Amino acid sequence: MENTLHEKVSQDILLKAYNHMMLAKAMADIYEENRNVCKYVHSTSRGHEAIQLATAYQLTKEDWVSPYYRDESILLGIGFEPYQLMLQLLAKSDDPFSGGRSYYSHPSSRAEDKPKMIHQSSATGMQTIPTTGVAQGIKYIQEFELQNYDHNPVVVCSLGDNSVTEGEVSEALQFAALHQLPIIFLVQDNEWGISVTKEEARTCDAYDFVAGFVGLNRMRVDGTDFIESFEVMKKAFDFVRTERKPLVVCAKTVLIGHHTSGVRREFYRDEDDLTKHRAKDPGEILKKQLLEAGIEEEQLNHIIQKTRQKAEEDFEKAKNAEDPKPETVMQHVFAPTPVTEETGTREPEGGEKIVMVDAAIHAIQELMWKHPEALLYGQDVGERIGGVFRETVTLGKKFGKSRVFNTPIQEAYIIGSTAGMSAVGLKPIVEVQFADYIYPGINQLITEISKSNYLSNGKFPVSNIIRVPIGAYGGGGPYHSGSVESILANIKGIKIAYPSNAADFKGLLKAAYYDPNPVIMLEHKGLYWSKVPGTEDAKTIEPAEDYILPFGKRESCG
Repeated sequence: MENTLHEKVSQDILLKAYNHMMLAKAMADIYEENRNVCKYVHSTSRGHEAIQLATAYQLTKEDWVSPYYRDESILLGIGFEPYQLMLQLLAKSDDPFSGGRSYYSHPSSRAEDKPKMIHQSSATGMQTIPTTGVAQGIKYIQEFELQNYDHNPVVVCSLGDNSVTEGEVSEALQFAALHQLPIIFLVQDNEWGISVTKEEARTCDAYDFVAGFVGLNRMRVDGTDFIESFEVMKKAFDFVRTERKPLVVCAKTVLIGHHTSGVRREFYRDEDDLTKHRAKDPGEILKKQLLEAGIEEEQLNHIIQKTRQKAEEDFEKAKNAEDPKPETVMQHVFAPTPVTEETGTREPEGGEKIVMVDAAIHAIQELMWKHPEALLYGQDVGERIGGVFRETVTLGKKFGKSRVFNTPIQEAYIIGSTAGMSAVGLKPIVEVQFADYIYPGINQLITEISKSNYLSNGKFPVSNIIRVPIGAYGGGGPYHSGSVESILANIKGIKIAYPSNAADFKGLLKAAYYDPNPVIMLEHKGLYWSKVPGTEDAKTIEPAEDYILPFGKRESCG
């Protein structure tokens, strides 16, 4: 048995995994013993440790990973200390992820020596779209050689199996398969969705569900067995790192602890179910394998004692750490913008008047010529027609299909992917075809984009431009003529521009590009061509290429 074990996974890795498993167990036990001290409702990784550690050990500092709220073992495996995690558990000011702003195990990190992690929300499954946006961005960066990597980066998106039923998860899977992105979707299946059983929630598991996405590769694994999990995840990473294609790994796990500290196992689980899950405890399985391989039980008991001592010491230290100062509560709602003054030439001598729609096209064209990190995508914006209002006409032909391209009808993906694209250093300009159809993307706009800078403690502002044709023009009717500005204006963390003339449009669009925050450009369809009676003043002399109009600094000159 010892030789077989050694051939698969080294003894050093097995002991490292056992140490991390016992550390995760000690942390979960301490949290349970100190429920009155813990500030937030929290989850732990008990029952999921094997697959999470097997994943963590494959990740490099050039990779990206999006853990979900049960993934503390991934965080331990990539090098975070219990003390750092506990700072978030106890909502302390030095919480490295959110500065005390977020629930436990909601990480974000730009640490140079670790895989990168964008902001993680509590909305189950919603991380799939921003994380697929990271993979989309990496593919773009490599295609245009905007950055050099030592090794091809791999993106990992972790999620629970019951969240796979979310519609936005399917949008992410569809886009990853359609564009063959370098991403692993790690689905951890413990058969529960809070108190909802798999029989109540789904017709099949994720492995069978994703079979319909052509081009999406898939694997199964017993996620309670570390040795099997390590081997499978190594193959998964090698495949995506080499082939640059998407892959779904479906890992069967167990739920040993509570769903959360607020929804306790005794509320909804009977003893038979608990017994079944405890029988597959990853720590006990690995302990048995180590004993069979010749490791002394005394050595394993010493690991249990040392990890408990470590967890206790870190918890006591975290309890005594400084709380956030109340006066910092409004920090990071927005990232500071460099665009604070009107610059450039608004009315060049001898210039001609242009319509608003052309001002936007010219502004984007000038930006894309200057900035290779800029790209434009959305429904029907590509070369074939250049937008249903011709608002992107000529751009597809000038910049090619990799920089200006059509998307599926996926408003959530169009909007939410910009979080991931921005995180890797790109500047996505995207379009929702009609304001009336922004609603499927509102979840991503509010849950992921608007909160990203705030809940990542300033690490991940989302720098994007979301173009939204709005208002009435012609005979649009009730589903193509809506005005949604009052809804959008209530979303904290985003900026809105609503230009009334061509000069303002061009200047504001340039300001939006250089602003590190998310910006929605509301573009009134009735002003696009100044064909509606009373809109002639929307035409102005076209500003010079260097003209920038900061938000909130100047009233319209129209």
